[in-house]
Amino acid sequence: MPHGTEKQHCPYEAVQAATDLYGPVVLHPVTDRRGSAVWRAVGPDGTAAVKVGFGDAALVTAREAAVLDQMRLPWYRTAHGDAGDAYWIVTQWFTGPSTREAFAAVRDGEGDRRDAYRAAVDLCRTVAGLHERGWVHSDLQPEHAIHTTTGVRLIDMSWSWRPGFPPSPRFVGGVPHLLAPELAASIEAGDRPVMPSSSAEVYALAGLLWTCATGRWPLDYGWVGIRPHAIGAAGLRQAISVRGIPLDSDRPWPELQHVLKDVLLAPASERPTATQLTDLIVYKARP
Repeated sequence: MPHGTEKQHCPYEAVQAATDLYGPVVLHPVTDRRGSAVWRAVGPDGTAAVKVGFGDAALVTAREAAVLDQMRLPWYRTAHGDAGDAYWIVTQWFTGPSTREAFAAVRDGEGDRRDAYRAAVDLCRTVAGLHERGWVHSDLQPEHAIHTTTGVRLIDMSWSWRPGFPPSPRFVGGVPHLLAPELAASIEAGDRPVMPSSSAEVYALAGLLWTCATGRWPLDYGWVGIRPHAIGAAGLRQAISVRGIPLDSDRPWPELQHVLKDVLLAPASERPTATQLTDLIVYKARP
């Protein structure tokens, strides 16, 4: 049975590493898909996230461990290692809502945008700080930022990159729905390795916030007769690369979405930086 269809077993070495950090832990399964599994490991001295890649996914998990070692983020207490046909990472468990969860009131039409506003500003500032250090996350998604009481913590950093750190030959742009047109065009042209950029990431950041506000991807595929599941990731990248798909028309938060619209429609050379996007949201979308 291929990895990802059976219930995976957490390696002893990973459990021991979590125990060394937080005392004897009890494992609670979180996700198990595409050869990668995550457990919440609860101990008397704290809680860890245990992530294990099996088979081919072990290489992806090992790269994430290398990224975290290179980034040296002070809030990560990290251990990692090889367990034969698997690679594991143990980090601190981050408690708080994802960006998608922080926008729930906006999507539900409750009118209270304060939590979502703070989440948008905090996420933009966090991404700006990452870019200032020369890194791009490369796979921003609504669930890949956790809004804790001490700041935003980015997770799932397997594809993160900076100049001088080898890009992954396995990376093909992340979620197509949040892919900048110029990066989609480069991927479909066969350029390898795929080279993410801070400008393309600002597009993804704007698209992520749009999705969190509306509950839908930023582009209106139905307007041009596209069925994403029918054409697959490659077909989506090709369609996105030619900029022929209009933005979705739903506007639950017009002030914020006006800012995001300008980012999503701008040529790459004219997009704001993450810092500039933060300022635009602060001054133009405050509830």
